[in-house]
Amino acid sequence: MNESISLWGVALRKFIKNRLGLLCLIYIITCALISIFCYFLTPDNSNNANKMHLEIHSKPPGFNCLMLTIPSHKKTKTNFFETLFQGKAKIDPEIPIRSYAIENNHLKIGKYPEGMSKLYPLEIFKNEPRKFIKNKTFWLGTDKYGRDLLSRLLIGTRISFSIGFVAVFISLIIGIPIGAIAGYFGGKIDTLIMLIINITWSIPTLLLVIAITLVLGKGFWQVFIAVGLTMWVEIARIVRGQVISCKEEQYIEAAKALGYSDFRIIFKHIIPNIFAPIIVISAANFASAILIESGLSFLGIGAQPPIPSWGSMIKNHYNYIILGKPFLAIVPGIAIMCLVMSFMLLGNVLRDVLDVKS
Repeated sequence: MNESISLWGVALRKFIKNRLGLLCLIYIITCALISIFCYFLTPDNSNNANKMHLEIHSKPPGFNCLMLTIPSHKKTKTNFFETLFQGKAKIDPEIPIRSYAIENNHLKIGKYPEGMSKLYPLEIFKNEPRKFIKNKTFWLGTDKYGRDLLSRLLIGTRISFSIGFVAVFISLIIGIPIGAIAGYFGGKIDTLIMLIINITWSIPTLLLVIAITLVLGKGFWQVFIAVGLTMWVEIARIVRGQVISCKEEQYIEAAKALGYSDFRIIFKHIIPNIFAPIIVISAANFASAILIESGLSFLGIGAQPPIPSWGSMIKNHYNYIILGKPFLAIVPGIAIMCLVMSFMLLGNVLRDVLDVKS
């Protein structure tokens, strides 16, 4: 007796056998986990990784130096959820130093890079100054403000993932009902909705996002809403076409004969059966949202400083490409490319896996 396997089960088996799709999914899940727990993974877990050391700005990957931590008298405790979302509220200041020595109950340091000396009483360090001096390595170097580039890059993952998730969610909430209503009812309703879709479609996406952003104002959530409001048209067109082809099926005729309401038929019988193409287009829209946000941040109307965004990191350092320090712009550029390419490849794999004809 043959075991009956659902279409989703067959698709899952085909996906597991596809190494490229599986690798992209693992990379995307890894980036998602990094975006959630970024403040627990970053070397600089201050809010937005905004700890500046102008003395060590624009240093290459692997740069290391001695860092002296000046203990603060006011201790502010940060709970787990505050650290998860915002990082440490109070970070003791640090000073990059070249050398140090203990002289006459004082800690004598040579500041980086000139080596100018300064004295600190040992009482500040509870007579154990060596515990406050560590050799710190900046694995991806420092930006033009002396901030740890790795920390900024990891926290920037949260911005890219958030914009992709929220934008796709908004586009699905708007696009699925509108496309389903247009495809199911047809007639004047379909004509009116398609007119709105075509008008929106005719406006360049980036120009429309910029216009919405200027109306809502610059900021973090404004960009999410603006990108989401421009991506629903593609979802609506796909859903409309799928609904038009499905509404003539026999199971829809049977549902009508049983007296089910139109909205029950749409959302309980048609939408679940056309979910495969929606998943594929959502993966592509996720990648598009990341690119749009990076473009907006590069133009200065995306996430505002000091929020670390991959696009703003490129904007702040693109001129360093010709100044002999291209890594400052190349590193976030590679991050954008890898995440976008993973979503695009995943979308292509899902398209092949969910194709019932294959």
